[in-house]
Order: sequence, then C-alpha cells, then structure tokens
Amino acid sequence: MDRRAFLQGASALGVLGTSGILTGCSGEGGADAPPALSVEKLPELAGDLTVYLGRGEGGLYSDVVEAIRKRNPDLNLEVRRGPSSALANTLVEEGKRGGARADLFWSIDASSLGRVIDQGLAREIPSDLRNRVMKPFRFESLAPVTGRVRTVAYNTERLTPADIPEDIMALPERNFRVGWAPAYGAFQSFVTAMRILEGDQATLEWLRAMKPKAREYAGELGAVMAAAQGEVDLSLANHYYTLRLKAGKPDMNLALAYTRGDAGSLINTSGVALLSPGQTAVNFVRYLQSREVQSYLAREGYEIPLVPGVPTPEGVPALERINPPQLDLTRLGNLQPTLELMRRAGVL
Repeated sequence: MDRRAFLQGASALGVLGTSGILTGCSGEGGADAPPALSVEKLPELAGDLTVYLGRGEGGLYSDVVEAIRKRNPDLNLEVRRGPSSALANTLVEEGKRGGARADLFWSIDASSLGRVIDQGLAREIPSDLRNRVMKPFRFESLAPVTGRVRTVAYNTERLTPADIPEDIMALPERNFRVGWAPAYGAFQSFVTAMRILEGDQATLEWLRAMKPKAREYAGELGAVMAAAQGEVDLSLANHYYTLRLKAGKPDMNLALAYTRGDAGSLINTSGVALLSPGQTAVNFVRYLQSREVQSYLAREGYEIPLVPGVPTPEGVPALERINPPQLDLTRLGNLQPTLELMRRAGVL
C-alpha cells in the first residue's frame, strides 16, 4: 500500500488502519512483548498536543502524523518540523528559559533524544508503553518507534561476503576504498557508539587509519550509490539506503554485510521523548507503535519494526540474527566529544 492510499484511507474513512489500509502483518516478532495493537483498539485522541517532529525519511513521518490527525478530529495538533538535532537544541534552550514548549519530541535518531534526556527534560515512559517493544529497546525515558542498523554496503563485483571483516575495527587493515559521510548524523552516532565501546584513543586511531582510504560524500545515500557504481568498494551507512536502491533496480551490484557485536552493527532507533505530563502524548505514542504505523514505515521506508507482530522489511535479517552491541542508546546524545575526536582526526 503506498503513501497516497494510506492518506486517502485515513481521510476518506476517518480511520487510520481500517482493514486494507495497511496490511502485511504476519505475527512475526519476539515473544518478550505482546503483539502490536491495531489502531482500532486505541483510545481516541483529544485536546491540545504540540509535537516537535524531526524531518527525514522522505516525509513518511509527516504522513503518519497527518493520518493520526485526520483520524482524531478532536485533537488540536500543532507540529513543528525541522532537523532532529536542531529541534533538540531548541528544546534545550527552551528548557533553560523555563521549560520545553512541546509535549512530545519525535526524532529520527536516538542521539538527539539523548541530548534532550540528558538535560532532564523528558519524563519517564510508562511501563505499559515501554513493555510493548522488544526487550533490548526498552529505555526509561525513550520510547523507540523503529530501528535502523549500521551496515557495510559493498559492490558485489569487487567484493564477496568473505572479504568483509566481522570486526569493524579491522576494516582499516583491508585495502578497500570506502565511502562515508562524516557530516551525517547517523555516521556521527556510529562514531559515538565506537567511542563508547572501544574508547577515545582506539576510535581516534581508527578514524586516522581510515581517512586515507575514505572518500567523503554529503549523505549516506550518495555513499551507497557510489559503492553500487564502483567509485568505492564499500560504504558505511544505515541499511535502508541499499534496500531502497535495490527495490528500484534489483540487479544492482550491491549487497549488505554486517559486523558482529560492535559499532558497525549498531541498531539505532527513531523514537519519542515525552516532555509534558498528560495522557494524550502517551496515547499518541501508542499510535506510533501500532501495527498499522509500524507496517507502513517498514514497507515504505524499510525501517525495522520494534513491536512484535510486524514483519521486518525484505532484505533485512530478523533482529535475532543481527549481532548489535549492547549499548544504552540514550548515551549517543553525548555528541560533543565525538565531534572533537573527528576534528582531531581531520575527518570533519
């Protein structure tokens, strides 16, 4: 079901998630949380709600917000859109002046949420909401929505899976031409994770060793396209860029590989921080974790559902087959030491 049908269904029927609007749920998922609920079982939203919405994912998040608005005519919804990092900075400044003006912050990346949480602006996630997502993604002040995993996107005419090291720290030892996007938030979160897991000195040495082999791109989509076109042998990027490109051209010379237990296989999340008391914001998050919204983001954006009962996108291994590091994602909000390290290495 495409985006237009999603909105038409919500608008014409007044119901987000009526049977046939979003389908594809198969019951797949972990046993440590209940299956995703349909929006049919969620309470109606009413009253005032201000949402700060991180811009990204081709407007998919905006589409979801508009569908929720249309399903809930008594909800007076105000939305402020912008880059997640910029909205996080705005919230921090608002907090210094007396309090955040938003009720809820939906970010594309846990690092922006971590910055807000670190400032004490977020309230605790209610336990019943926290327990709806799979266990590794339960946090005190962050409600995850969908996941994205770091990958190695490689050119299949140049490399085989056996060529890709399972340890991201071993990558500089290989004589590969690598594409990356150091100015990109997802890459900086990856480096922050490496810094937390491996230490500052090891990360600095990794960056310095990689720099002569790396070709810089403005964004990770460009880096992955460069791998497909043979400008580089491989690129470091989130998984969905490769899947989106392959969806349009299945025979593209591009495939994904995963490292094991390190920053190279970090599963980051989009997610929400609750900023004000009240039940409306909590129930808004229930919509984001509903079967229909999770299915929509998985199908249209290749994002990884984190609530059981919704299949992962085709081309992504089941979560239990990925070996991400054990890491509290809210720690990714400590970005400044990462930027300083990247500047010392000369990659920013």
